[in-house]
Amino acid sequence: MLLSDVVATSAAVAATRSRKEKVVAIADLLRRAGSGPELEVVTSYVGGALLQRRTGVGWRGLASLPEPAAEASLTVAGVHEAFDRVAAISGTGSQAARADAVAELFGAATTDEQRWLRGLVTGELRQGALDALVQEGVAAAAGLPLVAVRRAAMLAGSTVSVVRTAFEGGEEALAAIGLEVGRPVLPMLASSAPTVADALAKVGASERGVAVDTKLDGIRVQVHRLGDADDTVLVVTRSLDDITARLPEVVEVARSLPASSFVLDGEVLALDEAGRPRPFQETASRTAMGEGVRITPFFFDVLHVDGHDLLDSPGAERAAALEALVPAEFRVPRVVTTSVDVAEAFVVDVLAAGHEGVVVKDLTAPYAAGRRGAAWVKVKPVHTFDLVVLAVEWGSGRRQGLLSNIHLGARDPERPGEFVMLGKTFKGMTDEMLAWQTERFLGLETSRDGHVVHVRREQVVEIAIDGLQRSTRYPGGVALRFARVVRYRDDKTAEESDTLETVKALA
Repeated sequence: MLLSDVVATSAAVAATRSRKEKVVAIADLLRRAGSGPELEVVTSYVGGALLQRRTGVGWRGLASLPEPAAEASLTVAGVHEAFDRVAAISGTGSQAARADAVAELFGAATTDEQRWLRGLVTGELRQGALDALVQEGVAAAAGLPLVAVRRAAMLAGSTVSVVRTAFEGGEEALAAIGLEVGRPVLPMLASSAPTVADALAKVGASERGVAVDTKLDGIRVQVHRLGDADDTVLVVTRSLDDITARLPEVVEVARSLPASSFVLDGEVLALDEAGRPRPFQETASRTAMGEGVRITPFFFDVLHVDGHDLLDSPGAERAAALEALVPAEFRVPRVVTTSVDVAEAFVVDVLAAGHEGVVVKDLTAPYAAGRRGAAWVKVKPVHTFDLVVLAVEWGSGRRQGLLSNIHLGARDPERPGEFVMLGKTFKGMTDEMLAWQTERFLGLETSRDGHVVHVRREQVVEIAIDGLQRSTRYPGGVALRFARVVRYRDDKTAEESDTLETVKALA
């Protein structure tokens, strides 16, 4: 398949706001690729991502490109192989060798292909084809129920992993893809509510009550113990990155539990001597670098124990299995209740202990991997949102020479990949944070407009606010009041940031 076919589909998807038309375009492309060896690559490309996790090529490396080709000749397979070669370059002279390889690839691309490839490499395609839409396209192209594609993708860890199975094996083959210890699954996610009462109403508390879990300010992890001869333990993040080697204390806890194989869902957290949470940055640094403060795991769910899958079991059954497997010192504190008063009293204790809120959970619901629904609802009494940085302004005075005022955007639920600006802030930034964000955003720079540096829309930041106000200045119709930075969220992608709808719900 020619790369120009993918580029044309990408343009068609970006040109329409109709979800149905987007799916039709994606399905048509995948149907044409279905009989060829490039199916997985095409699936990844139409979703806006390279299959290579890292290529060593950034925006600066693409600032100056060769003259474009007059006619389209690049194939999808050829482009994928070219990026494989680029990603493999290392050692002395690698920078020059990488630049030559990039120039060779882009020199064979037409103007439209160059523009599209640049967006693919930098994550700036903004074509409105997120993974959920690609899954719908796969289902439509293969003539399968969407629920079958979605569940298989979640259990396999990605849509790309199951697309060929969908085309060649059908629904029965997809159904055969189950939970496999040692293969990470996409984590279940929580929606939001402004109060505990709203959360209980959203979950729909039954006579048996709901679970109210402490919401820790840590890093989400999934822990697998394979029970093989080597007693293998795997620890991955919410984005399924392997961080096992960085968390030996988590591996130690996993090996101490009375089961030979299991899959646990939880958080890791750095605690001080009094048992209170240390600043989030210390936990994040420890999980990123493998050095620093000691980390403690806290688990809140179990998906498998010694040959028994629990994904489809109700929350109460999974809670009982978790209690039988994991000692209280390594479980997230929770209360089960039908009472709003009891739940609110628990929130007071949680906040007093230094944690950020609670997650109200339906005890009748299964574990819906990768989904954000009403079964889990998080409540943060302090109004905070996970927004995306759209641009940054150079500071003045004591902040001269540093990138300071950040432009904040919420996801537009009607336009996948797009963000709506809600305001700016320079509050809550320490000197260390200013230095970090200056380096970070210069690395994400796409263009400049006077003192404003526009950046790739991928850095998530947690923002605390006192409320919202109506605004004619911003396209969303609302603006943030007294916004301040709580922390940068390197553990979240832009696709996991809060939507404009979520922000407006506060009003």
